[in-house]
Amino acid sequence: MILFVEQVLNGLQYGVMLFLLAAGLTLIFGIMGVINLAHGSLYMIGAYAGTYVAAQTGSFWLGVPAALAAAALTGFAIEALVVRRLYARDHLDQVLATFGLILTFNQSIILLFGRQPLFTQLPAGLDGSVMLLPGLPYPTYRLLMIAVGLLVAVGLYFLINRTRIGMLVRAGATNREMVRALGVDIRLLYTLVFGLGALLAGLAGFMAAPILAVQVGMGEQILLATFVVVVIGGVGSIRGAFVAGILLGLVDTLLRAFLPSLLRQVMPGSEADALGIGIASMGIYLLMAIVLLVRPKGLFGATA
Repeated sequence: MILFVEQVLNGLQYGVMLFLLAAGLTLIFGIMGVINLAHGSLYMIGAYAGTYVAAQTGSFWLGVPAALAAAALTGFAIEALVVRRLYARDHLDQVLATFGLILTFNQSIILLFGRQPLFTQLPAGLDGSVMLLPGLPYPTYRLLMIAVGLLVAVGLYFLINRTRIGMLVRAGATNREMVRALGVDIRLLYTLVFGLGALLAGLAGFMAAPILAVQVGMGEQILLATFVVVVIGGVGSIRGAFVAGILLGLVDTLLRAFLPSLLRQVMPGSEADALGIGIASMGIYLLMAIVLLVRPKGLFGATA
């Protein structure tokens, strides 16, 4: 029971990280119609910028605004210099251009920081554990990650559903041309949406830095799972990104933790481990296939 609760918490932590990435990605794709493969690079930039500033200043907390600023400013630059020229182009052009950005950012990081991974030191007070249940100590920092992800989800909900900017975002996801015809500065709206998505990616990157190695290519490792979250939740849906992110985080974590041991009950250990690991690796993609068979537009569709 203790192990199950611990893995559920690990799944929640992974799920909120996926949500932070998927929220920005689903807004960019849902509002702007742009497939941005470089979204993972913004995650990497946030991790590197925050880790570097934290190491130079000795303050973990100063790394937070550094990560947010670096990712947001890079996002604004990408939108102004590259993406803005791709709105009227087909998705293949968008994929090729943003894939080129991935290569550019990876090589730039190598030139600036080298190929060796960086590591972030947690501040005092976050490097310990909290006793949630008898026999269940859980890392304080992972609990903070879950709390931050939930707070961001609540904030995005009110931004999208309770503000004028949110109204324009939802309208833009439904009919961009009508929003433009009503006199809204659609270019500014696109820039703000892209910047918000980049900021969330940078936040996710720096929050993940203390528990993962900050290294070149780390964005591509999580990008595919992020796209799966967007597809399952529904393109353009923040609520869908949240539900799908938590669902995929739990499914992936629980399958990897428990499936091999369950299969050992019915087959030899080596075969059970190999089969369990293989099925667990495919778990989120099998879930995506099942969801799309039942709801082709995702769980919540657009603008939910």
